[in-house]
Amino acid sequence: MTSHITIGAYPVSGHHPPLVVAEMSGNHNQSLERALAIVEAAAKAGAHALKIQTYTADTMTLNLPGEDFAIADPDSLWTGKNLYQLYQEAHTPWEWHQPIFDRCRELDMVAFSTPFDETAVDFLESLNVPAYKIASFENTDLPLIRKVAATGKPLIISTGMATVAELDETVRAAREAGCRDLILLKCTSTYPATPENSNIATIPHMRELFGCEVGLSDHTPGIGAAVASVALGACLIEKHFTLCRAEGGVDAAFSLEPEELAALVTESERAWLALGEVRYGPGEAERKSMVFRRSLYVTRDVAAGEVFTAENVRAIRPGFGLPPKYIEVVLGKTARCAVKAGTPLSWDIL
Repeated sequence: MTSHITIGAYPVSGHHPPLVVAEMSGNHNQSLERALAIVEAAAKAGAHALKIQTYTADTMTLNLPGEDFAIADPDSLWTGKNLYQLYQEAHTPWEWHQPIFDRCRELDMVAFSTPFDETAVDFLESLNVPAYKIASFENTDLPLIRKVAATGKPLIISTGMATVAELDETVRAAREAGCRDLILLKCTSTYPATPENSNIATIPHMRELFGCEVGLSDHTPGIGAAVASVALGACLIEKHFTLCRAEGGVDAAFSLEPEELAALVTESERAWLALGEVRYGPGEAERKSMVFRRSLYVTRDVAAGEVFTAENVRAIRPGFGLPPKYIEVVLGKTARCAVKAGTPLSWDIL
């Protein structure tokens, strides 16, 4: 595994704050103006990267009637449509890619895409994208993976639905075709997903098993699962993003709004910073707090030769006296000199 992968100007590894990727998908609602507004909102929220998807309805499926091409699941957000209709509604026109990417660059965001067939890879190469993402539903499309891997650019693969055996085939195909910078994303391919089906404990296992960086493609509501993934080593977090869920769109129901994306950027970095290292004892910032520990103090005036008892010695704050563990040693000893109440107990007083 390389020390870190670079996507645009950003290093990506467990040794750096997680890269937060805003996925536009079809939330532009077929408006370039809205697509550019999503770019600007993502940048304002602090996202490091923006991702789109590169396909047409014709490169995804066939425009045919019949059960095979219908979305019949009553729990699906897209039930009642056929596949061709869904992809017509959701696709990002290829002529929009350049203005979207240009706007991202102007706002210092990395821009890249998910290709869904080989023609999309060729098109994206003409735009010089810095990285590629393979969607969960394409993670067993080995010819597509080989095509993308052969570009030599960082490759991000969502692992939704894939078995260990399938992922082994996928990773081998990518590496044999030239991929050196690989990131797998733990993903649950339901829309939306639920926290209990997310199983983010898989992240460190996947990282060890395949010897690569691992992140999270998260379809759960909110940011809880994504922030938790950082503690498990997620180096990249991808969340669908929209301007306003109430305005609708094919992916709006499981997308973050601007305030939520901003919170994800902030809290994921805080989570990464909080991991730190294995450490005991007071840190540098804690040393000034040591004075607020308890210690042994004289609580009543004591005359020279008087015995120290539980009535005139107690463990209280602050911490300038002897540690409380010495209370049994102190009790029964006599005062070497007169001691005023409020004096921290020390050995030279005994």
